[in-house]
Amino acid sequence: MPSIGPRKQVVIVLRDELKTLLVTAGLIIQNRKVLVAQRMKGTPRGLLWEFPGGKVKEGEDPRDALRRELKEELDIDVEVGNIFEVVFHPYPEYPILLLVYRCRMIQGIPKPIGCQDLKWIRIEELAELEMSPADEPVRNHLASSKTSLI
Repeated sequence: MPSIGPRKQVVIVLRDELKTLLVTAGLIIQNRKVLVAQRMKGTPRGLLWEFPGGKVKEGEDPRDALRRELKEELDIDVEVGNIFEVVFHPYPEYPILLLVYRCRMIQGIPKPIGCQDLKWIRIEELAELEMSPADEPVRNHLASSKTSLI
């Protein structure tokens, strides 16, 4: 019988399903302006603008996570109100579910501790910012409902 050569082993690698990350953001409006944060240089979507917030830890209540993130990253205390928008966005690294809450600052002056920069801008000026893709629907919703928010 003829030899068919060495056997080749076929290895199939299955990629684990990507877990959806739960992320919160605060919609903070004061004196007809909204607070936005610029992502740190060198991070995914670095230097793009977003509504401030961060990841929810496993088992953490999203409202508590938002309060914690805003304290850590901006050194402010907020009262977290109702949901303003919910966005699912499939980033290449992982998909996120973004919960955006209306917030009211109750203590502190925002400082860019965990972000590159911060600014208060008029809602109309949001269109001029280069924002993270997940924040786009939030910006659009905000622009269409601005009179009810001011």
